[in-house]
Amino acid sequence: MTDLANEIILHNYPQSPVAEKVRVGLGIKKLPWASVEIPRLPPKPMLIKLTGGYRRTPVMQIGADIYCDSHAILREIENRHPSPSFFPASDTGLMWSLSRWTDGALFDLVVKIVLGSAGDALPADFAQDRGRLYLGADWAEGLKAANADLPHLVAQMRAQLSWLNGQLSDGRAFLTGDAPGAIDAQFFHVIWFLRGRFAGGPAVLAEFPDLERWEKNVTDLGHGTMGELSAEEANERAKTSTPKVIDAVITNDPQGLEKGMAVVISPDVDGGEQPVEGTIVGASADTVTIHRTDPECGDLHVHFPRLGYRVTAV
Repeated sequence: MTDLANEIILHNYPQSPVAEKVRVGLGIKKLPWASVEIPRLPPKPMLIKLTGGYRRTPVMQIGADIYCDSHAILREIENRHPSPSFFPASDTGLMWSLSRWTDGALFDLVVKIVLGSAGDALPADFAQDRGRLYLGADWAEGLKAANADLPHLVAQMRAQLSWLNGQLSDGRAFLTGDAPGAIDAQFFHVIWFLRGRFAGGPAVLAEFPDLERWEKNVTDLGHGTMGELSAEEANERAKTSTPKVIDAVITNDPQGLEKGMAVVISPDVDGGEQPVEGTIVGASADTVTIHRTDPECGDLHVHFPRLGYRVTAV
């Protein structure tokens, strides 16, 4: 019988590389979860009722708690389900630090390769949406530049793939040893995206046999046990649930955040996205949680990472 109060609901779509990262994480933990398939492109009205404006993929929902960004999602999964650990080695802080490479410069590079290599074959609506999201206001020129600079971009990716191959060259099954961890999911989603969405990806990866061996090991982990849920059912779960209580005291916050303060939160990049409004419930060095209310979903706590997000008092 499903424990609805603790059920993991992932709002995602199959082609999303960042959702694949979280799906692999659920496979590492061998967890059951419910999938709500969301549109690849805006509008995403049912999702926005939960998040208040955040439209990126994926979003995790547990009752009336909504987790935006894969960093916040993986952190919460580890908090709720600590065994097996996402950190089988002792370098937890270092692994989180490396995730900023995988989710930042490395992912941005593969996005340029995938979008740039598609050229004029990229559907116009998809090109405009993803171009604006990842390349900024001058996205059309950015796509042209990526297409013209493709050999250089692939060379930049190849150098980093060689580092990963070297890390795995001693025969280890996963990046930090015999057991998989969050860092495997974080690197895998980039490799998965490169292989599946760049025509030259398989040939580039074939140069690195230890990396391909690791890639198969991660694939074999699976995605846990997935069920399906409609967006309407997910929103009803939120409405009939109560957000978790956050007792943490806010201290030494550089921005002077306090409980009850009205704020807006948005990604710390100019992607043309709608900010999320709410009142502060809790804030720490790595997480900020706001309360908001939706007429159809009730009282919600929406959780964001601090890193990569701008919190502004209103």
